[in-house]
Amino acid sequence: MMDESADERLAARLAPALALLAAVGETGHVTRAAELLGIPQPTASRRLAALADLVGAPLVVPSGRGIRLTRAGRTLAAASARTLTAMAAAAREVREEIDPASGRIVLGFLHLLGRTLVPSLIGGFRERHPGIRFSLVQGSRHDMIEELREGRIDLVFVAPMPVDAPDLAGAPLADQELVLSVPPTHRLAARARVRAAELAGEELVTLEPGYGLRQITDDLCAAAGFEPRIAFEGQETETVRGLVAAGLGVAVLPRSTHPAADATVTGVVEIPLSPPLYRTIGVSWLRDARLPLAVRAFRDHARAGTTDLGPGFRPATP
Repeated sequence: MMDESADERLAARLAPALALLAAVGETGHVTRAAELLGIPQPTASRRLAALADLVGAPLVVPSGRGIRLTRAGRTLAAASARTLTAMAAAAREVREEIDPASGRIVLGFLHLLGRTLVPSLIGGFRERHPGIRFSLVQGSRHDMIEELREGRIDLVFVAPMPVDAPDLAGAPLADQELVLSVPPTHRLAARARVRAAELAGEELVTLEPGYGLRQITDDLCAAAGFEPRIAFEGQETETVRGLVAAGLGVAVLPRSTHPAADATVTGVVEIPLSPPLYRTIGVSWLRDARLPLAVRAFRDHARAGTTDLGPGFRPATP
């Protein structure tokens, strides 16, 4: 009990300097950390020295023109970041309880969803909640889910949904058709439909591992009984589409917003797969998190499915 009480007293004395240590770990420089926190540089230096005396070990050492954290410093900085994230969430919750109409939502989503689905949902939501602000983060499915788990994102729109993650909860939002995209001169360009097995031996252009569409493409090829021949990997579907238009391969992509037969606009012919292939886009959140009011309201709005989802989408199949 004595040791636990001593640890609690030490933690209480460390708490005021946690933000400074986290900022030093992020910037690698006392002056920049001080600027980030809005305090004078000499004050920051004194606090770091006092913190090292309190802990009984150096927390920073010189590194080039800046500084770096010692092992003890890294341990405390990591705990500081977690603590500050929790405190920021609590402060945000208190503020939104006082004024529910002025919240902020950090929304993560796949790049392509920023063209139609996300603007449609946000637009419909802000008609009823004009004071709520959004911070938008785009990236791969893997990165968005990790950001969600780290508490830096409130909600994510990804496909496929992370159904085997016990720490996450989610709900389907929409189904999006996936088609085979080929250059106009390709041997399959005039076909009405294409079976996945017919892609064996084709050079495929796809997204990098970690993206949901890459997982779907790999699974499609595996189910058809062949190993995909990957010619190029990218990070955005429009880059992949451009490579297809240049004749560098074929790709499984979401149907574009242009008419499927209008290759003069996209440089790509889109052919439905047989059987038709859809990916389900869902919204996910931390299962045990206490979501702020604004976040809960937007999640419920997205789940209601009353907004026009935009071209290429249909309501999710139950």
